[in-house]
Amino acid sequence: MKIPLAWLQLSRQKIRLMVAIAGIGFADILMFMQLGFRDALFDSSVILHKNLEGDIFLISPQSTALISMKSFPHRRLYQALGFDGVKSISPVYLELALWKNPETRGTRSIMALGFNPTDSILSVPGVKENLDRIKLADIVLFDDASRPEFGPIAQWFKEGKEVYTEVKSRRIKVGGLFTLGASFGADGNMITSDTNFLSLFSQRDKGLIDIGIVKLEAGANLANVLANMRKDLPQDVRILSKEEFVQVEKHYWQTSTSIGFVFTLGTIMGFIVGIVIVYQILYTDVDDHLPEYATLKAMGYKNSYLLMVVFQEALMLAVVGYVPGFVVASGLYTLTRNATSLPMGMDFAKTTTVLTLTIVMCSVSGAIAVRKLQAADPADIF
Repeated sequence: MKIPLAWLQLSRQKIRLMVAIAGIGFADILMFMQLGFRDALFDSSVILHKNLEGDIFLISPQSTALISMKSFPHRRLYQALGFDGVKSISPVYLELALWKNPETRGTRSIMALGFNPTDSILSVPGVKENLDRIKLADIVLFDDASRPEFGPIAQWFKEGKEVYTEVKSRRIKVGGLFTLGASFGADGNMITSDTNFLSLFSQRDKGLIDIGIVKLEAGANLANVLANMRKDLPQDVRILSKEEFVQVEKHYWQTSTSIGFVFTLGTIMGFIVGIVIVYQILYTDVDDHLPEYATLKAMGYKNSYLLMVVFQEALMLAVVGYVPGFVVASGLYTLTRNATSLPMGMDFAKTTTVLTLTIVMCSVSGAIAVRKLQAADPADIF
């Protein structure tokens, strides 16, 4: 089997090839990490949304994200119950509060969620089996996927210890654990009953809620119910499907903060770094082999053949450099996920995106480097 000329030229100088692979791998790692952080941002911001059990969600028109929810009248949710196809409604209270680490006595902001414990609104491990516990006064459930700065709550609870701490300067007891996960907006989460929530946030008006969850009867037409609600309910409430509710949160992080822009810019910078590295490798390779290219021209090979050799080198570098970048990035994803509790993971979309960017990156570098072939004139060389 004939070995491609492009590979023979690349592998002729092993050290230069290793440097090229390391450079492309580094550029790929940059792109993987930036895309990973960006996707983790968006995925973590909608973990709660995706796990809420409901078909239609009511929020205030002034609400932009979970970290900046505005309240709306509870009676709007009762009005929604009167529409055909509606099975049940559930009011939800949501607010950030200061949690005191029972070990260090330091405080950290936690997302507090309050709802009627007779309602099943969250499909995450640990919630449904512990709903009876939060019916008791000053009992909360703690998210064991929260950041460790809240204290060894999960560890103590699993060891059978009674865990007491303070939230908003009120003494509470941890009655159970659930697993949801931290996000860029909240480092941790806790759940309690609506009664306990209003005791913690005594300044809150019971008649004002943050999220209204509407469940439809089996066979009900979601589009029709949404249209009827939007037509008949007052404008002081926003009516969304579950997918629209998720997109509202994502839109906030994409457009209203600099975080999404920063990670996208980081991906672009990694792409540019890769172009520069590959260009330097290919340009040097073409320059070193200029006499050989001139010889091929003298033998009758056309420019198109020489250009194809350079582009083959670029594609080979793309594939060979991508593999170590992928392996290292996968390890860094695991490390970051364990350290931050963010949902960072390698998926098909990121894999194909970075591979495509790598091929484009190397192709662009090759297109720039082939300009040097114009100097491969047999008359000048010989």
